[in-house]
Formats: sequence, structure tokens, C-alpha cells
Amino acid sequence: MNTSIHDVSAPIFVNALRNMSAWLDKAASEKPEADLLLARLAPDMKPLPAQFQMASDSAKNAMARLAGIEAPAMPDVEASFAELKQRCARTIAFVEGIEPATLASAAEREVELKFPNGSGYRFTGQTYLTGFALPNFFFHVTTAYAILRGAGVSLGKPDFLQHLGPPNIQAAK
Repeated sequence: MNTSIHDVSAPIFVNALRNMSAWLDKAASEKPEADLLLARLAPDMKPLPAQFQMASDSAKNAMARLAGIEAPAMPDVEASFAELKQRCARTIAFVEGIEPATLASAAEREVELKFPNGSGYRFTGQTYLTGFALPNFFFHVTTAYAILRGAGVSLGKPDFLQHLGPPNIQAAK
């Protein structure tokens, strides 16, 4: 059985973004939104909204690069949980809109990633996805989770993995 680039990208991005959106619901029920929007792990790190924005950017840009298309522009203007949830939903819609066939040759596609200073990396699609895009995405997902946990929101591993749903194996009685 072959695993496609689509199989190891789109569902992973979508599941994590849906989980992140649900974290905001839990956070809103437990803590003042205004406090959490300013929360960060360390003084030199970006606050919670930026982590959601960068996770969104990582997912949509990765999928666009792998598909050889332009990613939708999403200015970083979200200033509420509702707006962050909308950003997650827009990103999910974009990712889900990329047909698996569009990524059929993505593993071999050249992906060039340039930084503002002019330096960057050249990858194959597969090494871009596995070596940069997914680790970068999960850096921001995990940082958002850690910010919320550190601020006292009662998130746990089941929230991080909530896309799995309840266990599908039950203990014998």
C-alpha cells in the first residue's frame, strides 16, 4: 500500500486545526479571553493569536507549495477567539479543497523556501513536508497548546488528540 503526500499532509493539518479550534471553546469557558490573547510562553515569544496564525500559515502554505498553487492571503489581524476559529475554518476549507490528485507528483516537486533576508532552502516535496512543514506546523500547534495549559486551561492529551475520538477498543468486562 502506498501512502500519498495528500494522506500524510491534509488530514494531519485539518485534524490539528480542528483540535486547536476546540481548545478555544474550552479556554473561553474557563478563563478571560482578553488575558489568554496576551499569553505567551516566554517574553521573546509571540502570543497565543500569533501561534494560531503561524499554524494556519504553515498548513496553507505547505499545501499550496506542494500543489504548485498560490495560498490564500490571510492577514494576521485576528484579535478574538471567534476570529481565530474563523481563521482555522478558512484554512481547513482551503486544505480540504485540494484534491488528492493535485498532489500526485508532489513528492518530487521542487519546493523553494526563501526567507526575507534572501537565504532559504530547496527541497523535494517529500523532504519539505517531512523535514520542514510538519515540524514547523506542530511547533506552533504545540506552543499554542502549551500557552493555554500554562495559563491554567484544563487541556490534556485527549484534547491534543481529540480527532481520534473515544477509544475504539474497550476493556473486557
